[in-house]
Amino acid sequence: MQLPPKVTPRAFERLAEIGASDQGKALRVAVEGGGCSGFQYEIDLDEPRDDDLVLEGSGQKVVVDAVSLPFLADAVIDFSEELIGARFVIENPNASSSCGCGTSFSM
Repeated sequence: MQLPPKVTPRAFERLAEIGASDQGKALRVAVEGGGCSGFQYEIDLDEPRDDDLVLEGSGQKVVVDAVSLPFLADAVIDFSEELIGARFVIENPNASSSCGCGTSFSM
């Protein structure tokens, strides 16, 4: 049985800081073909759709579409602040390898 992705409190806190829910938006995490390793993550603010899995915390929402869900089973969606910048990151146990860019992976 595949478990849905998890979202860290830090990721929900960052969404609250940028006011995502105030704009009626959620953080959309999707997987698309492409990138240097075969698949790539698409992360943006978007309005939730009827067929999305909705993950909620701290009054914020993260949504994943039905097609992307198997690729993100048991993944962790987090927010990271480093010297080179801040970004949402995905720790995906389904990825067999990933690229240095952090948005591309293979299965």
